[in-house]
Amino acid sequence: MLIYVTGDVHGDLSRFKGRSAKKLKKNDVLIVCGDFGFVWDGSKKEAATLKWLGKRGYEILFVEGTHDNLDLLAQYPLVEYRGGSARQISGRCYQLLRGEIYTIEERSFFTFGGGESPDMDTRVPGETWWENELPSQQELSHGRENLAAHNNQVDFVVTHQPSYTVNNFLELDSDLHHTNQLAAFFDEISQTVEFQRWFFGCCHVDKWIPPRYRALYQEILPIDL
Repeated sequence: MLIYVTGDVHGDLSRFKGRSAKKLKKNDVLIVCGDFGFVWDGSKKEAATLKWLGKRGYEILFVEGTHDNLDLLAQYPLVEYRGGSARQISGRCYQLLRGEIYTIEERSFFTFGGGESPDMDTRVPGETWWENELPSQQELSHGRENLAAHNNQVDFVVTHQPSYTVNNFLELDSDLHHTNQLAAFFDEISQTVEFQRWFFGCCHVDKWIPPRYRALYQEILPIDL
């Protein structure tokens, strides 16, 4: 069993049908770092696609980004999953929740989806944009409490948005030049939590940021880079 990570999918099935996906074998795990995009309109076509994804031989796990329908995601059942709570979307496809810590192949993963849409002014609340894309204080507290219960030590951190500091280091033409409660929280845990690698997807680049950060987009990479 191997664990892989990739970046934003945006509802594009080619990520799961292309050459790079052929490396995924039975019982492997693929983690998507936000903007999964396959839970969007609740249509029959969408249901058929999710059924197909849930029947892959490998597990598909994702944190939500800023292009996921948060209202629809909230309707999926909560289940116990690898030491934390998750939402089972279809078969072997799960949403990993904010502030949870999961154990996969004896590795610990702290996950925290969400972000801030730079184009929120052009989107429709409750249809193409959701206010709770940024976390509540309760969700931030839940994350802090879970990390404290694990002695502020995890193997991997998986998010959609990077910390404010890392985003500035990337020097991309990004609209996230100001901080928000999520980016500030990520700056906080980057200083207080011991981890090996931090993976995130929102910047739409495949780039290594020494010493411990990896921006992901189209590549499907093994967790042990």
